[in-house]
Formats: sequence, structure tokens, C-alpha cells
Amino acid sequence: MARSGGDAARPQFRRRRELGAASARSLLLTVLGEFVLPGGEPVWTAAFLRALGLLGVEEKAVRQALARSAAEGWLAGERRGRRTAWRLTPAGERLLTDGTERIYGFGEPVGEWDGRWLLVLATVPETSRRLRHLLRTRLAWSGLGNLSPGVWVSPHPEREPEVRDVLAEIGVADTSTLFTGRLGDLAEARRVARQAWDLDEIELAYEDFLDAVRSLRPADDPGTFAAHTRLVQEWRRFPFLDPGLPAELLPDDWSGSQAYTLFHERHDTWRPVADRQWKAMSGD
Repeated sequence: MARSGGDAARPQFRRRRELGAASARSLLLTVLGEFVLPGGEPVWTAAFLRALGLLGVEEKAVRQALARSAAEGWLAGERRGRRTAWRLTPAGERLLTDGTERIYGFGEPVGEWDGRWLLVLATVPETSRRLRHLLRTRLAWSGLGNLSPGVWVSPHPEREPEVRDVLAEIGVADTSTLFTGRLGDLAEARRVARQAWDLDEIELAYEDFLDAVRSLRPADDPGTFAAHTRLVQEWRRFPFLDPGLPAELLPDDWSGSQAYTLFHERHDTWRPVADRQWKAMSGD
């Protein structure tokens, strides 16, 4: 199949180039979550080569991404003659199901805020770099911001059980402390939000997303598959970047609201065509 569909569908980000550069493994995860998980059937290696080829990924990189995903326990390969069929493992299904729920539920308008915060005091020894990275990544995924070293905040106190689970899994629950309560007036709350999260940088990422997606004009089924996959790939990043703050803490005319609307509009439009193209590529 022609590679032009993937090249034409690749977003060109003006300021945050890292948002437009996706690894083969990351793109593979998007394809797995968007097409393989709902289908529930094993997929030949050739299908991944065709699909990721439309996204500009070379064959060697695709094979390496499959092997790495298998080594991490997300995929299992089964030889059938000279070919290999890949299926999601139970761990892979859990990972992708959780991620899919977060991706598609993310960005919905937050209801009226009652002014309460969740405050988490959690530290990891300086010598434990891996645990520090894990703590930072997991708390960010749960929507918490780093107010100062060892201090994490969220205007969503209902996430306390989720955060406690994270702390327990990492092994720092016994040395962590959690509070819920109010924090001064709205002006102070907005100052804390800007200190805990770089809202200007997040809005810039949304603006780049809007520009990139609006520029996509897929002309055929392969191009639509590539555009749709890129759309989901880029949207996947925002649950890590954007904590989903209440409107009271956001700047006026927040670009995230426009991005949410555009994502779902394009997703609903492109999904049927992308599904058709995937079935054509993954059939025997």
C-alpha cells in the first residue's frame, strides 16, 4: 500500500515538536487499543507492518516493537507455519482497557467545584530514582500536580482512594500523609494551580493539537486510517499533561474545551472508515 496516506496524515506541530514524534512502540499501543482490543482476535505480523507502514514506521522498527511488547507481557505470539499471530495477554487487555477508558472519558467538562483540595505528602529517598520516577508518573496520571518537593495536590478529593492505591503499589503508603480541605480564596487557588501545573504549556499543546488535526485532509481509506490513528495517538498524551481542573481554575477560553470537541467530532467521523481499512489490512 502507498505510504503517502501516512505521510499526509502526520501532524506537523509548530512549537512542541516532541508531540508530533511518536515511537513505533507508542504507535503500536495505539493500534492495539483502538483496533485489536475491540476485535478480540489474533492479528498477523503482516497486518501490523501494513498499518504502521501507513504511519511511516519501518518494518524493522515494527518487529522490534512487537518483540518488546511481548517481552513486557502485553502480547503473545504464536507461530502458525511461517507466520506469527499475535494476541493480547490478560495483562495487555487490562492495560489497554484502563487506558481506553481514561482516554475517552478524559476532557469532559468538570462539574461545579466545591473548593476542596486533596493534598498528598509523599517522598521517596533520593537514592531510589526508579521509585521517584514511578511515583511522579503515577501521580501525574491520577491528575495530581507537584506543588513543591514531596507535595502533590489535586482539586479532585474524590480521587483519594485511587491515590492511596498508587502509594500502596509503589510501597510508600506507610510514609505518606493525605489531607483534604479548602485553600484560601479563589485567587489563591488559581495561584496554586499555576504553581502545580504549567497551564501555559498545556494550553500551547492544545493549540498545536488543534492546528495539526484541522490540517488533516485524508483523501482515501488508508489516509483516513493513518489520520485516525494519529488523532488518537496525540490525544492519548493529554491525560498525562492536563489534570482536568475545574473551570474556576482555568484561564478564560481554555483551548482544551475546543480540543475535546474536535477530537470527538473527528473520531466519530473517521472511525468507521479506519475500521474498514483495518479489517482490509488484517484479513487473511
